[in-house]
Amino acid sequence: MRRRNFIVGLASTTATWPLAARAQQRPDRVRRVGILFGGFSDSDPELKARVAAFKRQLQELNWIEGRNVHIDLRFGRGDKDRLRANAQELIGLMPDVITANSAPAVLELARQTKVIPIVFANVFDPIGSGLVASLAQPGGNITGFSSFEPAMVGKWLELLKEIAPSVTRVTAMFDRDISSDAQFAQTAERLAPSLNLQYVAAPVSNAADIQEAIDASVRQSNCGLVVTGGTITAANREAIVQLAAQHRVPAIYANRYYVTSGGLLSYGVDGVDLFRRAGTYVDLILRGTKPPDLPVQTPTKFELVINLKTAKSLDLNVPDKLLATADEVIE
Repeated sequence: MRRRNFIVGLASTTATWPLAARAQQRPDRVRRVGILFGGFSDSDPELKARVAAFKRQLQELNWIEGRNVHIDLRFGRGDKDRLRANAQELIGLMPDVITANSAPAVLELARQTKVIPIVFANVFDPIGSGLVASLAQPGGNITGFSSFEPAMVGKWLELLKEIAPSVTRVTAMFDRDISSDAQFAQTAERLAPSLNLQYVAAPVSNAADIQEAIDASVRQSNCGLVVTGGTITAANREAIVQLAAQHRVPAIYANRYYVTSGGLLSYGVDGVDLFRRAGTYVDLILRGTKPPDLPVQTPTKFELVINLKTAKSLDLNVPDKLLATADEVIE
């Protein structure tokens, strides 16, 4: 298994904030927690829901904002330069721990500090991304909660075929710069033939790539779309959903928020629940537990969400069996 070779070398002054200095501070001082999002903006309902769940969990563990903990929130909106600057700003505030949403956010923090504890939530493949040495023994200053199980890839393809049986060609859209997304694509390519699906990879890094990928997919008949939960796709989800509707392309997504925005269906981890669970690790770290002693946890809660209005607009009859197994049906 690969270790995090990207953080080897000299760290900046802020990144090497001495642990001894932290130890000398009063035990009853107000603790500082940073939160860094990669693909959401401050007005995004999904960001607000995740942060609210995180804060509620901390409150249940007796960390009260404004009394004994201060929380700093930063977000990247899918912009690499903004993400880099916000990571640097958070580290400069010398927090006790930083919680990060998505692999790009964690990777950027890891490039800038190997001292401040980092708890991630919603990272597809923390080992493949080079963030941890192993799930059981993450090593270094990073641990958290992954958002992916390999079986999810096959489930996406099966569900897409079940709700849209006429689909014979599937385009898999994923973030070009996220290594775990590339691994997802390879798995999808391997599994597609077993479902009589022709596979097309569509790596994207900006809105123009997304437009081009969907335009290219609809040049062939009976096409479908699978969209992962990467930073670029999340930041452009409204455009993706609108383009899929415009071209009448059945699409399955990794996250519920695509479906609440008008997407057809989603299957994946409950992102709000992941962020809530991240609060439990932040609590342990604030009380003295070291990140290497906290194993990376894999998903325990999945949800299937179907948008019936979108299905009707695509002239799709959703099977009763699929409706019965859905966790949420949007009408």
